[in-house]
Amino acid sequence: MGVNNKKITTINKEGKATLLAFIITAILCNVAVFILVPQRWVFGIVLFFFIAVFCLLINFFRNPRRIFPSKDKEDVVVSAADGTIVAIEEVDETDYFMGRCLVISTFMSIFSVHANWIPANGTVTKVEHTEGSFHAAFKPKSSTENERSLVVIRTEKGKEIMVRQIAGALARRVVTYCKPGQECSIDQHLGFIKFGSRVDIYIPKDSFVCVKLGQKVKANQTILAKLQ
Repeated sequence: MGVNNKKITTINKEGKATLLAFIITAILCNVAVFILVPQRWVFGIVLFFFIAVFCLLINFFRNPRRIFPSKDKEDVVVSAADGTIVAIEEVDETDYFMGRCLVISTFMSIFSVHANWIPANGTVTKVEHTEGSFHAAFKPKSSTENERSLVVIRTEKGKEIMVRQIAGALARRVVTYCKPGQECSIDQHLGFIKFGSRVDIYIPKDSFVCVKLGQKVKANQTILAKLQ
């Protein structure tokens, strides 16, 4: 029997300082325009602009409450991000596995929820941040050249998967909450990426893939693969 998610949405902690700074800026700008510009239609346009941008920021930093909708969490790899599957392929992974494995990549648009979730139950064995470029996140070279964070998780059965959070052309901050040695669960947050970005998940090449190219997926809800 599945578990029902309550429709509760909050603001992610990564967005609170940004929203506060934006509100202060908006108030100051609107007051200045109201006082200094006699044409009230100009004030109306400026006010509308700030309201529209504020709504976009609220949408971007939303943090919905989610619980994986099944009690069977063993051997499943769940999407870590909301977005679209842009790659499912066997690759040579050179940051950790040093060999062939499957990668499933999810592109997050600016309208996606940008909170990331842990993709599998287990123990975090490695966390590493790498400085880099800011290519468009949907391009394949973003996986190896962009600023990124790497998290390796070992399941209770000893299988290892790797999650790579990747900054995009607009994303300039990748936040990872995991620490080495931490016990982790599918229902916990992995981190957050500000503005359009990408999440790659590397799994053993004998895993059974449950998604297809171009499919829309939801973090903590969509099963990407089953470990064999």
